[in-house]
Amino acid sequence: MRSEYDFSKARPNPYVKRLKKQVTIRLDEFTVDYFKSLSEQAGIPYQTLINLYLRDCAAHRREIDMVWRSERKGQARS
Repeated sequence: MRSEYDFSKARPNPYVKRLKKQVTIRLDEFTVDYFKSLSEQAGIPYQTLINLYLRDCAAHRREIDMVWRSERKGQARS
């Protein structure tokens, strides 16, 4: 290794906007196991698979279509 390096002609990383951001997300065990089994079949880490799935949802602007079961009268949601 050199004792000194010249960074005077260096330029900023053009891919800095594509870097990933670390976040904490809580997923239930079933979901993690599901993606782990898919990742074994695909041969990629399960975190990468989850990221690819979420990126696809964002790229296609998929909207959540959830229908909650109606609540029974007198019962509160927990």
